[in-house]
Amino acid sequence: MSKEGLPDIAQVDGSGLRVAVVTATWNAEICDQLHAQAVQTAKDNGAEVDEYRVVGALELGVVVQAAARAYDAVVALGCVIRGGTPHFDYVCDSVTQALTRIALDESTPVANGVLTVNDQQQAVDRAGFADAVENKGAEAMIAALDTALQLRRLNAVEK
Repeated sequence: MSKEGLPDIAQVDGSGLRVAVVTATWNAEICDQLHAQAVQTAKDNGAEVDEYRVVGALELGVVVQAAARAYDAVVALGCVIRGGTPHFDYVCDSVTQALTRIALDESTPVANGVLTVNDQQQAVDRAGFADAVENKGAEAMIAALDTALQLRRLNAVEK
């Protein structure tokens, strides 16, 4: 697993930002860890955070869209593990397209922290557990907060 290309953004000043974390409950152990890491990262960076849960990755879109209308940024979290059918591909593609469309349609940062992995170990390695190499929940939160700050800056520019 490579962290090559990962930006060096350890902290941002999220003071005054309101962020929603929307987390799927399927693959609960992984999703709970992603969720905990994202929420803690928001708090560590001074942002106000509200938490929402949905059943699976396909349910993220509708709740993320509603949140994007009410918050400065949204973090979507979930875990889709490849099985023996094409369902994995359909779910991953659908979720990715939905989250991207919502961010663009609502002009609100939506960080995609939905893990799309081949097996349980890959999920564990990315979920921010004590011995994990990556922390995708925290990374998604930093991306959401940083993008919200950039949009705030852009919105303050006078034409």
